[in-house]
Amino acid sequence: MSKHVLILGAGLVSQPIIDYLFKNTDYYLTVADLIEENAVKAIDNHPRGNSAGLDVNNEETLGQLVAESDLVVSLLPYTLHTIVAKHCLKADKHMVNASYVSEEMKSFDAEAREKNLLFLCEIGLDPGIDHMSAMQIIHSVQNRGGKIDEFVSVCGGLPAPEANTNPFGYKFSWSPKGVLLAGNNPAQYIDGGALKKISAQDLFYSTAPMKIDGKNFEAYPNRDSTAYAAIYGLEGIDLLMRGTLRYAGWHKLVLALKALNLLTETPIPVGANSYAGILAKVSGLDVTKLRSEVALKLDVPEDGEIVKALDWLGLFDANIVEFPATCAIDLLAEIMNDKMAYGEGERDMVALQHRFKATFSDHKEEITSTLFDYGIPNGNSSMARTVSLPLAIAVKLILEGKINLTGVQIPVDPIIYEPVLKELKSLGIEFEEEIIRS
Repeated sequence: MSKHVLILGAGLVSQPIIDYLFKNTDYYLTVADLIEENAVKAIDNHPRGNSAGLDVNNEETLGQLVAESDLVVSLLPYTLHTIVAKHCLKADKHMVNASYVSEEMKSFDAEAREKNLLFLCEIGLDPGIDHMSAMQIIHSVQNRGGKIDEFVSVCGGLPAPEANTNPFGYKFSWSPKGVLLAGNNPAQYIDGGALKKISAQDLFYSTAPMKIDGKNFEAYPNRDSTAYAAIYGLEGIDLLMRGTLRYAGWHKLVLALKALNLLTETPIPVGANSYAGILAKVSGLDVTKLRSEVALKLDVPEDGEIVKALDWLGLFDANIVEFPATCAIDLLAEIMNDKMAYGEGERDMVALQHRFKATFSDHKEEITSTLFDYGIPNGNSSMARTVSLPLAIAVKLILEGKINLTGVQIPVDPIIYEPVLKELKSLGIEFEEEIIRS
């Protein structure tokens, strides 16, 4: 009898998992979304597909959908995974998602093991493909008798080079607020064998240039890298940093937006009815001399790249506008969503690189492992493919009984990462590896 998979969420990354499971299995899929129309569209009249409208807080409907499935995939916002997990525990169902493991999710580990259930988390892109590709190399080095001395891993979702057509070097395929909020996070990593902490204020002053395959990028530390020393089995490592990758120049523009008070919840002042007026008010500047005062405040040339980028965004526009936003960061997110969206036929790009230094008894190695993946024009984005396909492959492996793990897990075990990476390679998502021996 065919298995039944419940997919919760029919948003921007859902299509590749649906297409993969229809093509490569005989499973029946139920796709449920708050807006049922999204689920209907995603199923596209497939004979093994069903759609449902679902508010996750509706316990009766969610409970019934979970009970009727063999496995549940949650593509919902990470804050809702634990609601789903409780229903999976109650109904004895496996669960898969692509989000970081929260403390509450960790708390389900013992009960999931007791019930012989697998709750596989962090099986998307970052987290996900980054874990799996890193662990494959780490285990290879260790199996050859080596020790990892340094590990730097960076990842970014960006416009493909030919679609990199705005001064920010970035485009959004969904709301930018999450990206903007990430600029307000502190970070910590291991450097020189010691803990290094970076405050939220200093985050973008910690950006380092990186050249990958001839392209100019920059990277900055991503939240807490130190936990991965234990997760990856790298205790005692000299350098361990996971970072976010952007095109060169991004940090200067984010620092400018921060300095102008635009990455805050500062309320939009009553009476401010143009972008220029709002910028002047929240930054404490004179609207009649706004461009020159912005340049002065940022200590940059008035005719330089940063002021030009702010102008391109429309922040000096004195025309009266209507907007629903009530605070500075929400308004900026709205403006960016409008100005920095992908155009028809434009491709996005995922760039991921690991850099290792390892010591063996008779030599040293510098290992780089690089992934560039591109979206399909007018089709699935690279971000959707790289987040969704690892989930899809994991679903198939679990339901075929090929992953004999239980509890709350992430994909750092070869029983998961070897077959997933092999299948991703067959789908064109493949790393190029280079080893320099000395």
